[in-house]
Amino acid sequence: MRRWVLLIATAITLSACAEQKQSAPDVDVTKAAYRNDGPARLTLFTMINNKTGAGMHSSLMINASQRVIFDPAGSFRHESVPERNDVVFGVTPRMAEVYTRYHARLTYHVKVQQIDVSPEVAEMAMREVLANGAVGKARCANATSQIIARLPGFEHIRQTWFPVKLAKQFGEIPGVASRDLYEYDSADNSKVLAAWDPAG
Repeated sequence: MRRWVLLIATAITLSACAEQKQSAPDVDVTKAAYRNDGPARLTLFTMINNKTGAGMHSSLMINASQRVIFDPAGSFRHESVPERNDVVFGVTPRMAEVYTRYHARLTYHVKVQQIDVSPEVAEMAMREVLANGAVGKARCANATSQIIARLPGFEHIRQTWFPVKLAKQFGEIPGVASRDLYEYDSADNSKVLAAWDPAG
């Protein structure tokens, strides 16, 4: 009996961590590519529960030869936004704003931490997320911390399963600028995407 319970529990766990594969065609990814004129930069997003202070999600925006967001097991989906294995392409200033506003709502706020890096480190970060593949549910901080820790100058970052712990480590890096984004609209964040007109 215990063996069957263990097998069922294992099956449920594996099912919960299933990869959310999104594979936009090459033509859509190439067409959407956006290069930001700002400095090479890493921006860590941490979504935090307003009541409990628990971290709910981690993601990483990378400004390199193009700007992308590594959104591991994330829920940010829009028909106009190409995504491939948890990497979101075409991150214009407006889209970056919509991304943060999508996550900041009555129930959650977003901690935004950014640091300028060399173009070489930014390119390495982008290569890492592109090669990483889709991430299973509840592994967002684990995957993000692992990738950051592989970058030159970030080797002290310890791999963690907890978004707030990753944010704390990242915030201790000299030169990191941090701000918290609060919004108090509906807890139903799907309305942000429904109201967004990418052509507007």
